[in-house]
Amino acid sequence: MKHTHHTKHTRVATAFFAVLAASIALALPARAHCDTPEGPVVAAAKLALQKRDVTPALKWVGKDSEKEIRDAFALTLKVRSQGADAQQLADTYFFETLVRVHRAGEGEPYTGLKSAGTIDPVFLAADQSLEKGTVDDLAADVAKAAQEKIRALFAQALEKKKHADESVEAGREYVAAYVAYLHFVESAHSPGAEEK
Repeated sequence: MKHTHHTKHTRVATAFFAVLAASIALALPARAHCDTPEGPVVAAAKLALQKRDVTPALKWVGKDSEKEIRDAFALTLKVRSQGADAQQLADTYFFETLVRVHRAGEGEPYTGLKSAGTIDPVFLAADQSLEKGTVDDLAADVAKAAQEKIRALFAQALEKKKHADESVEAGREYVAAYVAYLHFVESAHSPGAEEK
């Protein structure tokens, strides 16, 4: 009976921290891997060019942007036939166009294709979880990271609280640590709280 209670408590805590981490991720400025050569958008563009069929790329843009992508694809195919240098230039044009339009659809700015090898490991792990068909390892990693973050913020706020009444500056340091701690907890416990 005790073991079952402990297991249930562990599952609830893990679920809480997974929600916490997801909420925090949503509250952070958007980072992406769709603007890298190894990302899924460029992979779809490469597949479209290989097949000479734009269809694989279209899923990355909204219906209202489909014509722009179809036009860019047609131009890319035309220019690609002019030689190796033209093919490389045309392919890059299509990759950049697709990523730019995709990012605009997300409400995010396009700042160019990033260098190869710049994908944040968290995005690679998310993609790998989809490939494996299980999110267990990723959820455990995210929960662990969230636990470490909440413990660090708690420890900092607790330490600052001990000295909060020593001076106005010390009090301000405590308030800053307190607010960071509370916002982190709030974002997990009440998803969407930042939007109020």
